[in-house]
Amino acid sequence: MRSMKEYELHTLPNGIRLIHKEVNHTKIVHCGFILDIGSRDEDPGKEGLAHFWEHMAFKGTQKRKAFHILNRLDSVGGELNAYTTKEKICFYASILNQHFAKAFELLADITFHSTFPEKQIEKERQVILEEMSMYFDSPDDAIQDEFDELLYGEHPMGKNILGTVDSVNSFDQNSFKDFVAERIDTHRLVFSSVGNIPFKKVIKLAERYLKDIPATSRIHQRAPFITYQPSIRTIEREITQAQCAIGSTAYSLKDKNRIPFFLLNNILGGPSMTSRLNLELREKYGFVYSIESSYQPYTDSGAFTIFYGTEPKQVDKAGRAVWRTLKKLREQKLGTLQLHMAKEQAIGQIAMAEENNSGIMIMLGRSILDLEKIEPIDELFDEINSITAEKLQDLANEVFQMDNLSQLTYLPKN
Repeated sequence: MRSMKEYELHTLPNGIRLIHKEVNHTKIVHCGFILDIGSRDEDPGKEGLAHFWEHMAFKGTQKRKAFHILNRLDSVGGELNAYTTKEKICFYASILNQHFAKAFELLADITFHSTFPEKQIEKERQVILEEMSMYFDSPDDAIQDEFDELLYGEHPMGKNILGTVDSVNSFDQNSFKDFVAERIDTHRLVFSSVGNIPFKKVIKLAERYLKDIPATSRIHQRAPFITYQPSIRTIEREITQAQCAIGSTAYSLKDKNRIPFFLLNNILGGPSMTSRLNLELREKYGFVYSIESSYQPYTDSGAFTIFYGTEPKQVDKAGRAVWRTLKKLREQKLGTLQLHMAKEQAIGQIAMAEENNSGIMIMLGRSILDLEKIEPIDELFDEINSITAEKLQDLANEVFQMDNLSQLTYLPKN
């Protein structure tokens, strides 16, 4: 197993951190600003503002109009993109090594110098409303957002990242300026990069393009999520296939059970075709085309979810098959060979993810923000290998109890 220095870290005087991994066998550099700001940081009635800001960052800065932002990297074959989650906003790019400085300068420009032109706000408002309609018309996407609401209720974690029609229609230029001014904390944002670039070059560019960014501290404090109450809801919609979600809150990023539960979830319904749920519901009975379980840890909570679609007449049978699978993990401890194979599978998946430099870039930034460290891959493998069958059974009995799980079902009308 390899042991190497995974990254280099440097902090600028204004608190912005640079994290870099030098990779010698590539001509592409992946880089981006990752901000510890997300949809959970919005005030009541302002749902969707973080996501709208992500869109507006491309619509004009103090020295560029929208076309010039889009054309800056596109003209040299690069890619510019962004995303918003419940706890993060990321502006990132992929570019040939020789154009790295262009990407760095542009990312700094859209992250810190957006002007939110009023005309562009009106145009982008319509784009986001169309995006919301598209999600609502896609039940397998919509059920994931609505299930978060079932888990987290009125807490900001339960609000849709896209917002509501009313909230999106209410935003103006001052909404964005105030949100950015109140939420940006230079000690809670990271510039992350992976590529065939020496770290001293990253530092030099950072000192050039970020030196005038004043040190700021976040005013807003996140409301912790404390009380989870299981809930069951069935909704009729204009669909032909039933959509089902089952799950609960789970362990946070810093919980000692995070890695063991990651392994347990991987056994239950991870990406492998031999996951317990796939073998039971697809291969054995043909109830579903696809089924997966996911585990998403957050800073103070986590979400465990199972999603699948099935024919309306098979909803009850499929549901019983899911419960049987969960019950088996609660009652039957994994055998020695089963446990060994599960660990090898998880380790292999993580190792393959290490080949994705863009994913590594984002992982490095998120880890520094969330954990204040990077977990060396060999230590992660050692932790997985140390997990016992007894531990997995204990976690299954803690999380997979029927009376602890929430359910949301979309059924076709009539």
